[in-house]
Amino acid sequence: MTLPTISTLDDLAELVRQDGGDAQDLFVRWSQGPDVDLDEQSLGRSRDALTGIPLPGMSANSLRVEEWWGDRPLDLWVARRLYDYRHLRDLRGPGVRAWILRGRECSRGPDNEPLVVDAVPVAWVDDAVLEQGERLVEDQRSPEWGSLDRRG
Repeated sequence: MTLPTISTLDDLAELVRQDGGDAQDLFVRWSQGPDVDLDEQSLGRSRDALTGIPLPGMSANSLRVEEWWGDRPLDLWVARRLYDYRHLRDLRGPGVRAWILRGRECSRGPDNEPLVVDAVPVAWVDDAVLEQGERLVEDQRSPEWGSLDRRG
């Protein structure tokens, strides 16, 4: 599937800023992309990595800005959303990358992540965006905060 590519953290923040929210929200997903995730075999559903149980939607990470964030920098919000699960690119193997989709949360997965249905692909996320986000998060110098990578 041909999708535009978001090439800067500012562009991703602007996409989130312009999002109307309506019935569908923006999410980031780490996978081989919509051609694989939305094919007839996977039907837009993830599996629980521990048990193999099919889940009722695709696991993703919401980009919706919560009210408590207030007027804090939007680029930091989206940077941390990317930072949380960036380890999945390496864990899941070749061809895995971040992409943005619009969808509706139908449930929560075993890690309390949103499970999304009615996915509409929006854009790929360039590696440069990930690097910019990583630098911004690391510039916060928080000793108590890090990725959600379970591998230790």
